[in-house]
Amino acid sequence: MSAVTEVKTRHPLDRYIREERFPHIWCPGCGLGIAMSSFLYAVDELDLDPKEIAVVSGIGCSGRVAGYVRFDSYHTTHGRAIPFATGLKLAKPHMKVVVFSGDGDLASIGGNHLIHAARRNVDLTIICINNFNYGMTGGQFGPTTPLGAKTTTTPYGNFEHPFNLVYLAASAGAVYVARWTVLHTYHLRQSIKEALLKDGFSFIEVISPCPIGFGRPNKIGEGLEEMKFYRENSVIRNGIDPKDAELSFRGKIVVGKFVDIEKPSYLKTLRDFYDRILGENHGS
Repeated sequence: MSAVTEVKTRHPLDRYIREERFPHIWCPGCGLGIAMSSFLYAVDELDLDPKEIAVVSGIGCSGRVAGYVRFDSYHTTHGRAIPFATGLKLAKPHMKVVVFSGDGDLASIGGNHLIHAARRNVDLTIICINNFNYGMTGGQFGPTTPLGAKTTTTPYGNFEHPFNLVYLAASAGAVYVARWTVLHTYHLRQSIKEALLKDGFSFIEVISPCPIGFGRPNKIGEGLEEMKFYRENSVIRNGIDPKDAELSFRGKIVVGKFVDIEKPSYLKTLRDFYDRILGENHGS
């Protein structure tokens, strides 16, 4: 067979994937495969060395990504992805450390770690998949479940106000904040590339379908129907105040890049502090 007619049997991202771990366990219509491939395309387009990337996750459907990618990867206990990633970044400052996990893991049991890592401006890239529920453990409601949404633990509708994650991250001190749906693959990939190159705490929220845990009880339909909903209801509003970034599973979804600022990272301030202390002690 000539080189012209040879059929390619390998996907361009195969070198980043642990093929021995496939087939994956995600449900049909889940958006996690799109989110993971967007991340891998970003890594590929930046031509980053896979040996200089670490992926950390907590528990949940999103956390499976750490086991599927061929980087140094760590599947931590529930809610502890960010403190583990912080320690890794301090020990290996040259590495790109990415936390790829879900809204329940990062914003509920891990919420305290999220706000303090943002406050400290630790140089991490956070990719938070928001599917509005705890998909892996039975479809329970979580900190991002919209008002009125039905889950296995709110069968008559959720009555608790949800977090606006982009507002939370920005107000805690993140230097890069964006939100996209898995329909916005190009924009998501570009945001991940920017976040990977950003010095400081970067946070990207990815709105993703969960047809079984969230779509079915709320009569949204299968994954394709939810993607159609994203197309019809998403509005790109780059640069707005994150507190005004509306997010509704029945109405408007505001997406875009909301924050992109410069501020010394935790490692920079730490080095400056010790340089000053050592200088003063040496001078005395």
